[in-house]
Amino acid sequence: MSPRNKELNEEIKDVRREQIRSNALKLFASKGLAATKITDISTASNISQGLLYHYYKSKEEIFVELLRDAYDKMIAAVLALERLPLSPLEKVKLAIEKSLQGFDENKDTAYYYLLINQAAIFEAIPDEAKEIVKKRALLHEVFTRIVTAGQKDGTFKKYDAKDMSVVFWTSLNGLAIYNAIQGAKFKAPDANILMGMFIEEVPSTN
Repeated sequence: MSPRNKELNEEIKDVRREQIRSNALKLFASKGLAATKITDISTASNISQGLLYHYYKSKEEIFVELLRDAYDKMIAAVLALERLPLSPLEKVKLAIEKSLQGFDENKDTAYYYLLINQAAIFEAIPDEAKEIVKKRALLHEVFTRIVTAGQKDGTFKKYDAKDMSVVFWTSLNGLAIYNAIQGAKFKAPDANILMGMFIEEVPSTN
């Protein structure tokens, strides 16, 4: 086999693997891991069950890979956000705007949030997935630090910083569910609505 044909075959494999992942994500988000069959994934991907097994050993392997990728990307994003030379207010504003943009522009964003929620709630998931879910704490820790910094500079309301982190992430989870329900009709709310939960009102001088 020539190097060119080998490269082409690898590209085809990558495309097919991503096709399997994308269809599995939608199925897991809508039906859950337990109710999703490997045949559901192969049918949605328009390939045989035998061919699917050339890429993944089981539906659980696909689930774990999707979950790991979701957490790795989210953790990398919040750590990068924390390192930016911005004020806490600017960091939270950027986080909200980028999250809402993701919901608007990429339907898979909502599906990933639903997948993460299912993994955090349901017991019937692989042990490897349960270990990945523990990374959720880091997301809250980083955002809590950003909120705490904003409280110190007088920008954010003085509620418990951990509670405010919970409100932030659960708001995004709620939007993910609403996005999935609304489908193409979904339109992300104004970022200022979410920002209002954090910003300390400046007393009027009038």
